[in-house]
Amino acid sequence: MAGCHQIVSLDAEVHVTMGTFELQLDLDVADGEVVAVLGPNGSGKSTLLRALAGLKPLTGGRIVLDDQVLDDPDATVLVPPERRRCGMLFQDYLLFPHLTSVANVAFGLRSRGANKADANDRALEWLGRMGLADKAQSKPRQLSGGEAQRVALARVLATDPRLLLLDEPMAALDVGARGSVRHQLRSHLAEFTGSCVMVTHDPLDAAAIADRLVIIEAGRLAQQGTLKEITTHPRTTYVAGLMGLNLLSARASGTTLTLANGATLEAASPATGVVSVVIAPQGIALYPERPGGSPRNTWPTRVNEIHLMGDRARVLVDEPVPVTAEITAVSLAELGLTEGSPVWASVKATQIDTYPAQDG
Repeated sequence: MAGCHQIVSLDAEVHVTMGTFELQLDLDVADGEVVAVLGPNGSGKSTLLRALAGLKPLTGGRIVLDDQVLDDPDATVLVPPERRRCGMLFQDYLLFPHLTSVANVAFGLRSRGANKADANDRALEWLGRMGLADKAQSKPRQLSGGEAQRVALARVLATDPRLLLLDEPMAALDVGARGSVRHQLRSHLAEFTGSCVMVTHDPLDAAAIADRLVIIEAGRLAQQGTLKEITTHPRTTYVAGLMGLNLLSARASGTTLTLANGATLEAASPATGVVSVVIAPQGIALYPERPGGSPRNTWPTRVNEIHLMGDRARVLVDEPVPVTAEITAVSLAELGLTEGSPVWASVKATQIDTYPAQDG
């Protein structure tokens, strides 16, 4: 994990323009720190990785690694990819199918100028570190997804990079294998002393592997911080949805929260002014009829969408309080809900968190 006194080895101001799309992101990563970059499709995640790797020249800004300027268009400096101490792990790993594991790892070293004997010795050493000594003579088709990932990671790390770039490292894995592979990847990254930037669309990968999250939308920073910081105070609807939360905007007067459409909710704690309102989907209950006791935060609505996730279901309801409720698949069946079904929604005041809205 990155500490507060660690040296910042990557200092990047990434400005890339491609047609009508523009990426503008400042990114600092410390030695030993793993930063996960998340965002919707088309937000600029892959462009960021390509710029850091030297595969996409900047149109503005500057990239500095260990005090070496890698890209600065104003100073006409552009270090090519092969001369950067940078390693990239692609989402499909790009292992050569006709080569053994040891030959795949040695390839990265040979491409950096090592002789065959030294490259093979170092490749075997790295396969041992990855727990793959017994797979040295196996070809990619003989490896599991997790084993293939570790071979590809060994190939990258064997070249002693100072910046490690991971492009959707879990994308090629079966869902059942991801949990154990996340743990393995995190343990290997804990020994990496350089800076690591991982692009992912999965907040579970980010939570399990990264020290810090950077979330971008439409080529701009939406929010960054630890998982706890972001889940406590999501700044945008996308960020809240990514973290599995509902985010609303309201004007607070004491414990009464008034939404833009005039609907009101009652919170447990008082506030004043414009606030962001966060409600966990698990805190919202659904009923076929108005529940007894008439709790204050109860309203009739309709089902907009239903998304099944194993034994859970996420139910998006319509106005006057458009939120997502998470219930069990059994409860969904018992309620008989389909898209368009009328339903009553309810949330306890203690399940509503507020904090001052931030500009921008």
